[in-house]
Amino acid sequence: MGNCLTKDFLSGIGITLFDPDYLENNKKNDAKQKLGESHVLYMLNRTQAMFDYEGLPETIPARNLEIILQLNGNCFATKADGKYYVFAGGLGGVPDVYYEPTIYTVANPALNFSKCLEIEKEGVLIRNDSYGVGLLPMFKKYASLMTENEITMRVCDILLRMSLLLSAADDRTKASAEKYISDIYDGKLGVIGDNAFLESLKANPTALTNAIRLTDLIEYQQYLKAAWFNDLGINANYNMKRESISPNEAQLNDDALLPLVDDMLEARKLGIEKFNNMYGLDVKVSLSSSWLKEQLSQTVPGVDFDSDNDEHINEQVQEEVTEDPEEVTEDPEEVTDDPEEVTEDPEEVTKDPEGEAAAPESDIVDVLEDIADELGDIADVFNGEADILNGGEPDESENIE
Repeated sequence: MGNCLTKDFLSGIGITLFDPDYLENNKKNDAKQKLGESHVLYMLNRTQAMFDYEGLPETIPARNLEIILQLNGNCFATKADGKYYVFAGGLGGVPDVYYEPTIYTVANPALNFSKCLEIEKEGVLIRNDSYGVGLLPMFKKYASLMTENEITMRVCDILLRMSLLLSAADDRTKASAEKYISDIYDGKLGVIGDNAFLESLKANPTALTNAIRLTDLIEYQQYLKAAWFNDLGINANYNMKRESISPNEAQLNDDALLPLVDDMLEARKLGIEKFNNMYGLDVKVSLSSSWLKEQLSQTVPGVDFDSDNDEHINEQVQEEVTEDPEEVTEDPEEVTDDPEEVTEDPEEVTKDPEGEAAAPESDIVDVLEDIADELGDIADVFNGEADILNGGEPDESENIE
């Protein structure tokens, strides 16, 4: 039921996930076709979270707008029966001075609306990207490659079960071999009764394990997935090194992630701006989800973009990029080099040998006097003890002052 609805929807906007030649060659392999379609549809689910819209009319759901843009490469925003809609159609008409199309042909059975509309006069052309290619060609390429590789992995996985090829010279030996394998499969201990069985049975090792390495196919699958995500602006590392990689190696492809996404965002902003100007609306579009975090991580350092709380991320970004005018603006009176203000008072800036600012000179004198008094008291104690040891009375005149 779901697949039928998907096919009906895609055929309704004139989209086929795979070319007719591909479908013709794979008529007998419906599972292969479904596997390729599933790759495309699951990736389309991810790209639905690519952009965030604000202020769209109720008759233009963001989901449908993105589906048409990503699959058809463009759409036409106009007014029909007093309501705003976006349609999938075809470009045509007499080219303008830059060989751009001037007519957009629309046919919508639900609204009974079929018309050739003039671009920029009866509506606005919104492109998915600068050339209006859409994401479907890229999705078809990676989906077909991943489908073929997954089938190869499955076949390789099955062939790896055949580590030995058993051959029997007669039916009795064949039956005994089958019974032996069945017992081993069931977890029983197999027993060989005579030498005739061993003499007539031959085991030939296969070379399949050396011909196809399953790990190579897995690495190729990971490479395809990572390349697909990277083309869509999501950082997925496909470094094939089997040891640890440095941070620089992990970030080698950062600069190549966002150009396509930036172009898609700019194409949407341009079309939305024309749509707003023509009909007096206030629709806005911006990056969302992982694409927003990826863009901000490259432009705003020091922000934790792993948080799922978008409000928390926005607060961090504001703290990083917002500058307080009072802190940035320099007061001329504060930076004026007045000789009287620059002159340093020796009492205030006196420093000890370690380079730290010391207290004023009057405080130092008080501290030294206190230390001298304590030393005097200690000297009196020592003099008194010395007189007692000598057998005499302490002589106050000999006390050290």
